[in-house]
This record gives sequence, C-alpha cells and structure tokens, in this order.
Amino acid sequence: MPFRPLHDRVVVRRLAQEEKSKGGIIIPDTAKEKPQEGEVIAVGPGVRDEQGRVHPLDVKPGDRIVFGKWSGSEIKLDGDDLLVLKESDIIGVYEG
Repeated sequence: MPFRPLHDRVVVRRLAQEEKSKGGIIIPDTAKEKPQEGEVIAVGPGVRDEQGRVHPLDVKPGDRIVFGKWSGSEIKLDGDDLLVLKESDIIGVYEG
C-alpha cells in the first residue's frame, strides 16, 4: 500500500454488512448503516511518550476490529473506500 499512517493512526477497510435482517427482510441501500467492523490494512509506528520513546500499537494488519460508529475519517485510496482512525477509537479485536 502506498499510504503509511502516522503516529497511532490505523487504516481500516470496512467489512460488508448483511443484505437481509434476521427476520429475512431485505434491507435497501438507503436504510443501511455503515458497518462498525473492519479489517486493519496498515498501522502507524506508534505514539510517543514524554521521553520520546515510541510505543507500538496493539493492532496489526489483518486484524478484524470493531470501532465506534462515528469514528475516523473516510478516504478514497486506489479506488477503495477506507477509514483512518486513532487506535483509541478501536473498541476491540476479534480473537481467533
């Protein structure tokens, strides 16, 4: 990827949302909410503390994460819609 996030920023590709509800009703595009799950594409080097030491991030490329509904900034890179957010906006990482 020709894009490297800085500091504690993470680049995420949103995962596709279900087309049907649990009851089998097809959800039109206009009624869908943006997914809050994604795959980490790239991570920054980490955040610096007061002494200038860099602390690496807890997530890595390939991790599947959950993030806040209104988190991050949307960007378009090489035709892909991506999201750049801070590590603190990540709620959790799926294990296994």
